Amino acid sequence: MPNILNDSSWLDFEKTHVWHPYAPLEGALSAYPVKKAQGVHLTLEDDRKLIDGMSSWWSAIHGYNHPVLNDAARQQLDKMAHVMFGGLTHRPAAELAARLLQLTPEPLERVFLCDSGSVSVEIAIKMAIQYWYAKKQPEKQHMLTIRRGYHGDTCGAMAVCDPETGMHHLFADVLSKHFFAEAPTVVSDNDWQDQDIADFRNLIETHHARIAAVILEPIVQGAGGMRFYAPEYLRQVRSLCDRHNVLLIADEIATGFGRTGTLFACEQADIVPDIMCLGKAITGGYMTLAAVLTTAEISRTISSNAPNAFMHGPTFMANPLACAVANASIDLLLDSPWQERIAAMSRAFSHHLLPCQSWDGVAEVRIKGGIGVLELEQPVDMTRITRRFVDKGVWIRPFGKLVYVMPPYIISDEELDQLLTAMTAAVAEELAEG
Repeated sequence: MPNILNDSSWLDFEKTHVWHPYAPLEGALSAYPVKKAQGVHLTLEDDRKLIDGMSSWWSAIHGYNHPVLNDAARQQLDKMAHVMFGGLTHRPAAELAARLLQLTPEPLERVFLCDSGSVSVEIAIKMAIQYWYAKKQPEKQHMLTIRRGYHGDTCGAMAVCDPETGMHHLFADVLSKHFFAEAPTVVSDNDWQDQDIADFRNLIETHHARIAAVILEPIVQGAGGMRFYAPEYLRQVRSLCDRHNVLLIADEIATGFGRTGTLFACEQADIVPDIMCLGKAITGGYMTLAAVLTTAEISRTISSNAPNAFMHGPTFMANPLACAVANASIDLLLDSPWQERIAAMSRAFSHHLLPCQSWDGVAEVRIKGGIGVLELEQPVDMTRITRRFVDKGVWIRPFGKLVYVMPPYIISDEELDQLLTAMTAAVAEELAEG
């Protein structure tokens, strides 16, 4: 079939017929057309080059068009792009599971490979509920989580996002009802106050007989507000879960693979969850893939009780092409000086962003590892501020009151300086214009 859209018509067609996330179709915010991506740069159709500050929603940690990842994809493509995982298996999946278990502490010993972060959250929730069903405690069907969290856009994941700030309030009447504790506010262990865990403690003490698991984003709450909290909070949560016979699910989809300065954010509290969700950076941003890690106790309990199987099976789970790229991406990360790169990124954020704290219109500056956040006092005009960023040669995608960056780990000092200079200049212009 010949191309039905020519060079001059495809964008007009796209604007009318292709829906983008969190945007209207009719009268949609205009999307910037990318024709090429290389390293940390996005090249638009009009040949403008932008330094990418978003790592394609936090996933492209090695940048774009990386020769090692390209080669892994080509080699696997010559063997097979996909095969169903029901009744069949393949080496890339086993190798990926082995890598993940080497990177994570015991007792995480079992891996369920799926196809997106939201789906991994669905799986974790189902896994927790089915575990307690097998333990003859079917009343434990609810989750306990903290406000200001975000876990994805599918129904189960939406139900554990903040019901007011989680972007899903329209669906509140059809979602499962869970327990929400007040979000932690203490950022550092040095400032720990027991009051920060009081609401959570009250809920788990009162309702533990109905709670299958606690689910939260460790240390960093991502799309729910880019908020950071003290590792001590996570230690307290782990202790309370143990005391009250409740599983702990760590959603490390955004924080996994080094973004916060440790390979996984849970390491900063020195705790291990019962179930861990991984995604986003697992393939270096090349393909959609996710993983759910759990304990032998949970897998044995589910497998040895009716229906004697975990009841989930995505069509594209353990996709061989994605697994092969994930293996190469993990090796590439571990062979790189990623800790030094994250530390250098954090220092640059401090240099460029901390002075903004004194600006009128800036509510707070937050920095954690490879995450730099400016929270403004008022929501930004998305169309206007995005145009400012593009005109200054950078790609930054803010939301609400938050202007933040999570660049690829490979960004150079010079590129990072350009990115942050453009970021602060555009925000200053935005605040001046009001």
